[in-house]
Amino acid sequence: MESANLTDRVRLAIASGVGGGVVCYSPTLITTNGIWKGSNPLEYSLPLFIIQVILVVVTTRVLVILLKPLHQPRVVAEIIGGILLGPSCLGSVKIMGESLFPIRSLLTLETVAHIGLLFFLFLVGVEMDVMVIKRTGRRALVIAVAGMVVPFGIGIVASYGLQRHVSRNIHQGSFLLFIGVALAVTAFPVLARILAESKLLNTEIGRIAMSSAIVNDMCAWILLALSIALSDNGRGGGKPNGNALASLWVLLSGVVFVLFCFYAVRPAMRWIMKRTPEGEGVSDFHVCLILSGVMLAGLTTDAIGIHSVFGAFVFGLVVPNGPLGVALIEKLEDFVTGLLLPLFFVISGLRTNLATVRDPKTVIALVVVFVLASVGKILGTVLIAVFFTMSFRDGLALGFLMNTRGLVEMIVLNIGRDKQVLDDESFAVMVVASVAMTALVTPVVMAVHRPTRRLIGYKRRNLQRSKPDVELRMMVCVHNTRNVPSLISLLDLSHPTKRSPIFVYALHLVELTARATAMLIVHSAHSSSSAGGGRAHSDHIFAGFESYEQHAGGVSVQTITTVSTYGSMHEDVCALAEDKHVTLIVLPFHKQQTVDGAMQPINPAIRTLNEGVLATAPCSVAVLVDRGLSAASRAAPAHTPTHHVALLFFGGPDDREALAYASRMVEHPGVKLLVIRFLPGDDPAASTSPSATAAATRDSRVITIVTDGSRQWQLDDECMNEFRLRNVSNESVAYTERVVNSSEDTVAALRAMESIHDLYIVGRGQGEATPMTAALAEWMECPELGPIGDLLASSDFSATVSVLVVQQYVGGALGPEVPAESADSPTGRAVPQYLNNANQRISVVAGTHRGAAPASFNVGWNGRQA
Repeated sequence: MESANLTDRVRLAIASGVGGGVVCYSPTLITTNGIWKGSNPLEYSLPLFIIQVILVVVTTRVLVILLKPLHQPRVVAEIIGGILLGPSCLGSVKIMGESLFPIRSLLTLETVAHIGLLFFLFLVGVEMDVMVIKRTGRRALVIAVAGMVVPFGIGIVASYGLQRHVSRNIHQGSFLLFIGVALAVTAFPVLARILAESKLLNTEIGRIAMSSAIVNDMCAWILLALSIALSDNGRGGGKPNGNALASLWVLLSGVVFVLFCFYAVRPAMRWIMKRTPEGEGVSDFHVCLILSGVMLAGLTTDAIGIHSVFGAFVFGLVVPNGPLGVALIEKLEDFVTGLLLPLFFVISGLRTNLATVRDPKTVIALVVVFVLASVGKILGTVLIAVFFTMSFRDGLALGFLMNTRGLVEMIVLNIGRDKQVLDDESFAVMVVASVAMTALVTPVVMAVHRPTRRLIGYKRRNLQRSKPDVELRMMVCVHNTRNVPSLISLLDLSHPTKRSPIFVYALHLVELTARATAMLIVHSAHSSSSAGGGRAHSDHIFAGFESYEQHAGGVSVQTITTVSTYGSMHEDVCALAEDKHVTLIVLPFHKQQTVDGAMQPINPAIRTLNEGVLATAPCSVAVLVDRGLSAASRAAPAHTPTHHVALLFFGGPDDREALAYASRMVEHPGVKLLVIRFLPGDDPAASTSPSATAAATRDSRVITIVTDGSRQWQLDDECMNEFRLRNVSNESVAYTERVVNSSEDTVAALRAMESIHDLYIVGRGQGEATPMTAALAEWMECPELGPIGDLLASSDFSATVSVLVVQQYVGGALGPEVPAESADSPTGRAVPQYLNNANQRISVVAGTHRGAAPASFNVGWNGRQA
């Protein structure tokens, strides 16, 4: 019945790209009538295409998961997936080759794959910034040139000997260019992903590799366009078979197209974006207009005689920096890279038939040339790196990074095969060699590149140890623009002055995903002389800190962008803090306040990041729970101090660190500080063993074993007495003591506090639980805030007061500094030696935990008795 119907239909004979056979295809066989009517879905184009897409996506995703432990980029998994589905493996099975990937289906599959390729190259162009060529350093430019010249020269020399084995009916110049480009190219998108996963994006080698890869890619596309023009007009045994001027016209038309895009299309885009209101963002009309332009650009270059992907790539380059590029990537990235792009690799895999590799001479010749080109690129990069005083290891790692292959080389090889520059055998060998080289890059770089660690640490790892007249180095972590106002307000309350300046590292944390948006942000941050010259999201973040730096005195700001997964992002934060000798890291809380005052989680992964930083930080850490701190700062009149800050002091290293931070704030003319010290009903300093207590009453000079708790109370007394004496005449400081016997009393005392405060400062309190907080510690919802911080940050406690929870780095707070983290610390924080041996330490009991203070100090604001 089906064959009878086909007789009356129009048949279209097509020449397939695979196998060269001629098949008949009916354009009306698109959708099936249903299996209940006897129709086989695999005989219709749409159901068959859907099954192919599902099979491709599942195969590539499984391979991505399997290769993830080996640190392989996704492009390697996709190319291997295409080879597995091709005739080299599963395609050789009859049901797979004839039913799931029949020759008649390849027309639809290749068309959709090339549409996906078109839009992917457009996104790659959007990622790049052509101005990076002007801004790139001398080293990056020289390395990019050396990374192309050496392998390109090897390709030129080898092309004369290879053409006899590979392609005998193509013009020598075209063959030379194709081989040279295939050997010299560096895949920028794949390289960016490898650098991010290897934690090298923020390093010197990462910045050089990114800049060099961009220059390399742009040069490769120009040479590719030239080779395509020559290949179309230079067949026939080395003699042009058409108009000798055809290639020249193709090149001139390509140059006119590029100039038109940069000097007509780009200004038009900028004009449209300037006329768009700032609050509205990018409209759907603009996005639709740009996508139509991508198709038109591809059509134009294809009509000229250059591949359509070149037009899409150039069109992506002219998209102006700003929200337009980010919006386009966010709308297209998942669909293009997750669904359409793997189809292109499947086409490459279907064309890669390892069974055609039969001539040992051809295989050996191609492999030798490929290896020589790769080694030449590595050696050239190493020599240039050593010339610029880089280490040999860094130069070797940079050389392997510049050998990253991927999509661009697949495009070059596929075009070369379509243009009959490469035969099936040489195509298969080059694809396998490219996959092998790309798979080697990450393991070799991680083994070779070993960043040198400083042997001499820095001493000022916490605020209590820092001197007031020394520059304070702070790192503020930012996830989105909403974090910026509250962090700037906190910096302003920290009272930076010329006598006591603050150097701020504004660290924009970007999650590493498979999307190109992350690469776009970090590339923009690296490619500009100021980190604030990035794309839209980073622009707003960095502009806020730079504006604060310009209007405030005593503040210096350096903006940094880091891209990583949330599971390992704390390693980047801590490593950067140690590298920059930071004293305090400020982290935003993972919840934000809603309109009704409730605390709503933003991203649970941010909580994991905060816990990781608290556990492994090389300095003190503070977590800021924002409840309108910036709004309170804006509402404060310029001539009246109205910032009310309350320090809740329960004792311990973290509370002492909080007291040290509050000591900076009291210098601010607009800050009123209330210090509340909570004391237990029973004095723990006096509750030693019975024998010790009896001996102490008989003779005050007796030597007694002091426990860790007693030692901590003594340190609390010393810090508090010093603070009170230093601020004895400061009318903006008030001090009071509250005696509480249980956690219930603590909660009642906190609820009874006046609601005039803008900020609570409290220590995290990671010591042994005291009766004042024991019950609270059992019911903590957010342990990273400690019992008191968790209570203050809860939705039912207060809806107007922000909370700053401080954790002290105790590795060097007292006594000699401990250079490494102690294995005895359950949280991973370095522990001083005297804490590990607290029960064995002998000292003289002296004084009490309630230190004497001048009576005048107890007079609070407005003459009240505090």
